Amino acid sequence: MTTPRLPALALLTDAVLVTAFVLIGRASHSEGLLGTLVTLWPFLVALLGGWLMTRAWRAPLSIVWTGLGVWAATVVLGLVLRVANGQGVQLSFMIVTTIVLGVFLLGWRGVVLLIARARTRRAGLLAAAKRMSTAG
Repeated sequence: MTTPRLPALALLTDAVLVTAFVLIGRASHSEGLLGTLVTLWPFLVALLGGWLMTRAWRAPLSIVWTGLGVWAATVVLGLVLRVANGQGVQLSFMIVTTIVLGVFLLGWRGVVLLIARARTRRAGLLAAAKRMSTAG
């Protein structure tokens, strides 16, 4: 994957996961598409705000700087936008939002980094084995 495509793919992944969070939450309520869009837009706007604030395109896979910043911004700004728009924000919703978006926005980055680390380690071991087999 080329470097310019990575930020776009990471932003798309974040947006899909924020949308999944809303769809999962809405599944427990019997509202249609309009209800889903009303719930979704504050979090998508907040996600974009988090990307801009953290300059996430520079290191989209970073958990510490990008992941934590995007997560915090998405939760806090999303909840603030909901309140400003007259939508309800109960403590239980705030807790679930914080936990689920944390698992989603940090989790996929962690999985990708673990896979990359395992591939790098494997490539190093294969190169070392090859050097050992040709050295003797």
